Amino acid sequence: MIFLENEHLIASFANKGAELQSLKSKKHNIDYLWSGNPTYWGKFSPILFPIVGSLKNNTYYFENKEYKLSRHGFARDYDFEPLQLSNTEVVFTLTQNDETLKVYPFHFVLRLRYILNESGLSCTYEVSNPADGLLLFSIGAHPAFRVPIEDDLQYTDYFLKFNKDQVLAYHKISEDLIANETVEMELQDEKLPLRHELFYEDALVFKSLKSDCISIASDKNPYGLHFKFKDFPFFGIWAAKNADFVCLEPWCGIADGVDHQQNLEKKEGIISLAPDKSWSRTWEIECF
Repeated sequence: MIFLENEHLIASFANKGAELQSLKSKKHNIDYLWSGNPTYWGKFSPILFPIVGSLKNNTYYFENKEYKLSRHGFARDYDFEPLQLSNTEVVFTLTQNDETLKVYPFHFVLRLRYILNESGLSCTYEVSNPADGLLLFSIGAHPAFRVPIEDDLQYTDYFLKFNKDQVLAYHKISEDLIANETVEMELQDEKLPLRHELFYEDALVFKSLKSDCISIASDKNPYGLHFKFKDFPFFGIWAAKNADFVCLEPWCGIADGVDHQQNLEKKEGIISLAPDKSWSRTWEIECF
């Protein structure tokens, strides 16, 4: 286990999946992360790589070969190599191995860089292509935040506040794939009240979200967080059935659509990285 700590916060991470597992306020004795209770969902903040969501029939084709990959890819299941740069910064690194090459025929360097600051934590995904050919990948975040943040409140005492949206249009999920059908929800004061029933049919998937900050807050206490993200074209919001958390998931990539033909090069949201090039995106948690 790796720990980052400053005067205000302490964060912990597992080498497996380079997974953030807690983010605690020292002053208020609050952990903003989900507990990882396996009765509902035994993860905290998995990395989604080299795909986001599910493939049609768990299968894709590249250069006329068939490959199998399970939902959200394999990175979350491997131990990363940690390098702690200071009390407030750590970098985790994963590269290809014999097993990954069987299901994903690409060489890659994947780094997760976490930096703890006075009010929260940033996570930067850094992907580099060390090979001679193109690197095709998708990547996404899946952090789960505790709701209610304080035990004396209820799930329904909280809401999500979007900084740039008045109406949400989300895609439904059909057998783990993105359906063509969309549903609109009108917000009041840019707020979406939380209730468990929102997620009974799986995640809410967005392709046209305008917001780049979503806050978890309540009118009944002063504690919550701002979740900031830029240049992630897709977004998911999810919780396990009746579980006391909500996942805010910025994605560069998305599950296959129900009509997808399974060619990796034509997959929606796929990133094509040239040889010797690097790519990065950052999301950030600001606690209050």
